[in-house]
Amino acid sequence: MIKRFFILLVSLVFFIFSNPSYSKEISPEFLDKYIRKISNKFSRTYCNTSQFGISTEGSLAFAIGETNKEFKNNKLNKFIDYSILKNSIVDNLESNCQVYDFPILSLDKLAFE
Repeated sequence: MIKRFFILLVSLVFFIFSNPSYSKEISPEFLDKYIRKISNKFSRTYCNTSQFGISTEGSLAFAIGETNKEFKNNKLNKFIDYSILKNSIVDNLESNCQVYDFPILSLDKLAFE
């Protein structure tokens, strides 16, 4: 009887105070979806501000600031390949905003911590 009670007590303690474990691996599809989400946010913000009449440099600074603010605390940021992200942003700007001469080097300030 005491043995069963002790086993039950120990089991309850383990179940109550256990932490869930998560996989360290992140699927490439999930990471691609996250990169597309960042890219869409940046391109929408850039397009809206440039169409509103703000200069190119102002639109770029505003889009970088807003995108950094929204995505800076995400745990997936350490897995981002920034070259893929930059190319995705340029592709979105070309297809959605008809901005064909966007300098990819200006996206170097877009970095998440």
